[in-house]
Amino acid sequence: MSEAPPRLRCEGLRKAYPGVLALDNVDLQLAAGSVHGLVGENGAGKSTLIKILAGAVSPDAGTFAIDGKPVHLSDPRTAQRLGVAVVYQEFNLVSHLSVSENIYLGRWPRRRITGLVAFDTLHQRAERLLEGLGIRLPVRETVERLSVAQQQMVEIAKALSLDARILILDEPSAVLTPHELKSLFTFLGDLRRRGVGIIYISHRLEEVFEIADCVTVLRDGRHVSTRPIEDVSRDGLILDMVGRALKDEFPPRQCEIGEVVLRVEDLSAEGRFWNVNLEVRAGEVLGITGLVGSGRSSLAGVLFGAVRATGGTFFVGPVRGPFSSPSRAMAAGVASLPEDRKQQGLMLDRPLRENVTLANRSAVSRWGFLQAGRERTLVNGLMTRLRIKAVDCDAIVNTLSGGNQQKVLLARWLSRPHKLVLFDEPTRGVDVGAKVEIYTLINELAAAGAAVVMISSELPEVIGMSDRIGIMHEGRLRGILDNREGGVTQDRIMRLAFGEGAAT
Repeated sequence: MSEAPPRLRCEGLRKAYPGVLALDNVDLQLAAGSVHGLVGENGAGKSTLIKILAGAVSPDAGTFAIDGKPVHLSDPRTAQRLGVAVVYQEFNLVSHLSVSENIYLGRWPRRRITGLVAFDTLHQRAERLLEGLGIRLPVRETVERLSVAQQQMVEIAKALSLDARILILDEPSAVLTPHELKSLFTFLGDLRRRGVGIIYISHRLEEVFEIADCVTVLRDGRHVSTRPIEDVSRDGLILDMVGRALKDEFPPRQCEIGEVVLRVEDLSAEGRFWNVNLEVRAGEVLGITGLVGSGRSSLAGVLFGAVRATGGTFFVGPVRGPFSSPSRAMAAGVASLPEDRKQQGLMLDRPLRENVTLANRSAVSRWGFLQAGRERTLVNGLMTRLRIKAVDCDAIVNTLSGGNQQKVLLARWLSRPHKLVLFDEPTRGVDVGAKVEIYTLINELAAAGAAVVMISSELPEVIGMSDRIGIMHEGRLRGILDNREGGVTQDRIMRLAFGEGAAT
């Protein structure tokens, strides 16, 4: 009996952009009913490969076969018709429409005589689809009222409503809690048993080891390795990804703890968080974690003047807050890297150099006029220091990988002095090599005397980088754990994040 052909086979894929070879002779093979991990540093070629498989980008060379039959993925509609579905990290949902309307967007059933949408039929179709997939969602509810995890299920259901045989998930866990991630893995296991081939892309290597059957590594647009997951170690995978061994994922830091830089007293933002009290000293990294919706990001927003406080106060050095705007916070020496770099931090359609100098135009201007040479010198120096991969400082930010976009934000704040630095999910969507570089930079900022507040949902990151750890639950700071001697466990943090127990 002959062996079944792979669900998807790609051979010799090549794609070049001006000054960049994004993919160079890449092969990939996906078996039916399997989960294939795809990993690599930012800029390794993963995004380009996804876009090619989705029909959004045409390769310069290469061939495809689905279930042994040669195909041409000429455009997204053709890819969908052939059974390829992609769930991107940024959801493509219409927030004011219902679950049913989003799942069948562009394919709503119509009444024969009037031509109006047959909503009863639409909702019934959605209910049957979700029931068959084992997903419980209120089909008449608008998407904007759903949790992030539920919205992701809508995206997956929309993809599978097209009879997808190949499902590609791009960083699906970036916005999920551990409980939601467990539910996602259970659902993917069901899809695997149905024969769906799944390509799972993530920078969180522990997820790849938990869910994948095999893993492919790309580096600098080239195929490095494909191996069964049981034949791969974490260190070996990192070596394939970055081309070198990483001695310490969380680089050691020995900083002298100085005077109090940030003092927060009974700070509240109605509907977001209440009566938060804490202090952060010069040279210290305070990690803050909690479940999605616990108020952690809103706290950073108030400290930076982007969210209005409704009670309490805080001090950055001698300067009293709350601040009425981010510009007032910046004048007091506060720097902020927001959770959503694309929506809240970057000008995606503008050059890299403009994004870097946005917060410090005075450093590259004279008499109110921009000094182009001074700007390029400053930006090129920061690009070298942070290892930002771009053709030059005129590259449009939207063309950069996620990790390099994050480094652009870091470069912006390194171009000006600061006392307090707020990091909200500093390594979301960033590969393991770039993570270590960002961690090293956080340590450098602390060593230079800055007080650092690092908000993160990745517990290993919080434990590995923080001197003390604050845990928030339903808008309240449950407590702060001293981590300077180690010993803080993920289990203890999660109990507090769920409102159990007490901290000191």
